[in-house]
Amino acid sequence: MAGARSYEDPCGVARALDVVGERWALLVVRELLFGPKRFTDLRAGLPTASQNVLSTRLRELEEAGVVRKRKLPPPAASSVYELTERGAELRPVLFHLARWGSRGAITTSNELSTDALVLAMLTTFDRDRAAGLQVRAHLRLGPDEFRLSIDKGLLDLRRGNLENPDVTIEGEAGAFRAVLFGLRELDRTDLIIKGDEVLGRELLTLFPRPTPGSGS
Repeated sequence: MAGARSYEDPCGVARALDVVGERWALLVVRELLFGPKRFTDLRAGLPTASQNVLSTRLRELEEAGVVRKRKLPPPAASSVYELTERGAELRPVLFHLARWGSRGAITTSNELSTDALVLAMLTTFDRDRAAGLQVRAHLRLGPDEFRLSIDKGLLDLRRGNLENPDVTIEGEAGAFRAVLFGLRELDRTDLIIKGDEVLGRELLTLFPRPTPGSGS
């Protein structure tokens, strides 16, 4: 990337960091893991990144073939950023990095972005606890919607609506996170469970918060 610093090291790790090692770069990728976003949506997900820095990172990631900009057809007629095939290959990297990082101490009171929260769900999902459970759920987290399915201990979670779900859980992302990770009781939040409430409550227990410093 023009103007970007380089480690000048032939190791694959160093060459990868030459592309996504600048501050905010991997977090931009995180925000695009579950689908395209407008620049304003990216700013909402990364509120502590300045507009200039975010614009620079997007430009560098475009030049590196990690991100592309695409104009939506009418009536939207707006532009969105999305991961390229090369960018999407970073998904398992982000997954394992998030799982590793989640065992460290939390040093900020800032909220997770909705996409970071969904990534956290993927990294904390307890397959053993979910064994034998089959569920199709629709999550409405503020303005964002996600479709969730669990079958044979496997979790599928992606952006989008889900018709005829077994259960729908809706509310603000912050409240959802607090219940999900055991920071607040469900009945003391504004979360609403529609459909099979018993199944919905069980679903919320499948994402235990990692113990800081633990190896699992």
